[in-house]
Amino acid sequence: MKQVIQKPELLAPAGNLEKLKTAILYGADAVYIGGEAFSLRVAADNFSLEEIREGVAFAHERGAKVYLTANIIPHNRDIEDYRNYLLGVKDLGLDAIILSDLGMFSITRQLAPDLDIHISTQSNNLNYETVRMWHQLGAKRVILARELSLDEIREIRTMAPPDVELEAFVHGAMCISYSGRCLLSNYMAGRDSNQGSCAHPCRWKYYLMEENRPGEYMPVFENERGTFIYNSKDLCMLAHIDDLIGSGLSSFKIEGRVKSEYYVATIIKAYRQAIDAYCEDPENYTFDPQWLEELKKVSHRDYTTGFYYGKPDGDAQNYQSSAYIREYDMVGVVVDYDPTTCLAKVIQKNRFFKGSEVEFLRPVGKFFKQTISYMTDESGVELEVANRPQSIVYVKTDCPVEPDTFLRRKKE
Repeated sequence: MKQVIQKPELLAPAGNLEKLKTAILYGADAVYIGGEAFSLRVAADNFSLEEIREGVAFAHERGAKVYLTANIIPHNRDIEDYRNYLLGVKDLGLDAIILSDLGMFSITRQLAPDLDIHISTQSNNLNYETVRMWHQLGAKRVILARELSLDEIREIRTMAPPDVELEAFVHGAMCISYSGRCLLSNYMAGRDSNQGSCAHPCRWKYYLMEENRPGEYMPVFENERGTFIYNSKDLCMLAHIDDLIGSGLSSFKIEGRVKSEYYVATIIKAYRQAIDAYCEDPENYTFDPQWLEELKKVSHRDYTTGFYYGKPDGDAQNYQSSAYIREYDMVGVVVDYDPTTCLAKVIQKNRFFKGSEVEFLRPVGKFFKQTISYMTDESGVELEVANRPQSIVYVKTDCPVEPDTFLRRKKE
């Protein structure tokens, strides 16, 4: 008898409306977004009320959900503003709101009793009693802290009420502090990470100063470039989808609301393929290394499994550099395709040439490679190089392509 697996939700970041649409087209079951206030990602474009309405409609038409983040750690000055904000968003059709503060939880229960509440990882949800308590108060879902192992998650799932959903981050940047509750940015740069303005000082290069020798800076050498003592590698659990599903998690969360549309498309598609393959036939599931190769084609740091298999050791940090690994450039996005001429209408993003080998990342189906043999500008003049970002280029393709297909080129 075929084993039946409860397929987990694949939850994508969406820093703006275009990223929301991209995430859903590439396979996300749900997206989390930030409004123009109360979100912990002020660097993201974020959503106006009208954009939230449009995003919710787009998602619901395709069977996906939209969750709104309002997970700052609020001060007194934020409370009345939140009441007014909630009154503006509560009837937009959102599927849930993500909160970290008990006071904001109370306000939401009073003013928007029909709106589901998810408890943010910012609340440091580390044990089953915490999950039970949030559930008693009325939370539908608890987002677990990044500092939990798979064994601990399995225990929480066993001990928590069966109808409370559990969510956890499975991919993206790791914070050096406890579940993102960090004071370092506020101290070093006057930007409060708990209010959404993190300056990422954990990525900076540091030196040592001895108290009796002020102004005399001694490098902390890992190599000739110094060291980055707080600089974590990126979390990646793609190769362990079977273990994640076996833990009882309801939702797999991808970090990255300030990342690009191309990043979101690539990461979501890889996880979508792995999840679907496992749930289709868990007994005969094998991990496809090509999925992991895809994740190396976006801007990223080296990967780690974080806390899932025990507390990270020194290998989870990158002591040499805080720079990203960027081996591919996204060079264009398809907006239309003519099957008669086999010409794709492309918005150019980065420079590419006639004769360039380009990969086409598609919302559905495998990517394919081809050499650009023919392309023109918008007026039909043949081009040797596409070097005007945001201009329209027509590219002859070897295979039909859909709108929202990304063109990428390996760096030389």
